[in-house]
Amino acid sequence: MNKKQTQYFTKLLKKQFAELQKHSGSLLPELMTRNGKEIEPIDCASLDIDQSMKTRIWSREVRLMKKIQDALERIENNSFGICESCGENISMKRLEVRPVATKCITCKTEEEKNELLIS
Repeated sequence: MNKKQTQYFTKLLKKQFAELQKHSGSLLPELMTRNGKEIEPIDCASLDIDQSMKTRIWSREVRLMKKIQDALERIENNSFGICESCGENISMKRLEVRPVATKCITCKTEEEKNELLIS
């Protein structure tokens, strides 16, 4: 990967991280508060579902933020864009779509097939 590509992905990943950080930071207070008002049981159930959904979204965002940090570390270590399974380069198309990818499409497809066979 050349310097221009490395700079591009660094900028892209940092931008994504900042956006996630901003969104998850605003979501967290929502998860931790409830107005303290007495509400009908059906409304309570609806609020619980809403809170559960927000918690899942927040959890996914936190995991993605960790993957972005890992990708930035790989850039620093000059291992970004190299498949952790076969050692081949991950295609630019794949990195454009999923810059946190750690496996080439062939290895990832094989991994997913194996997961389906196991489950």
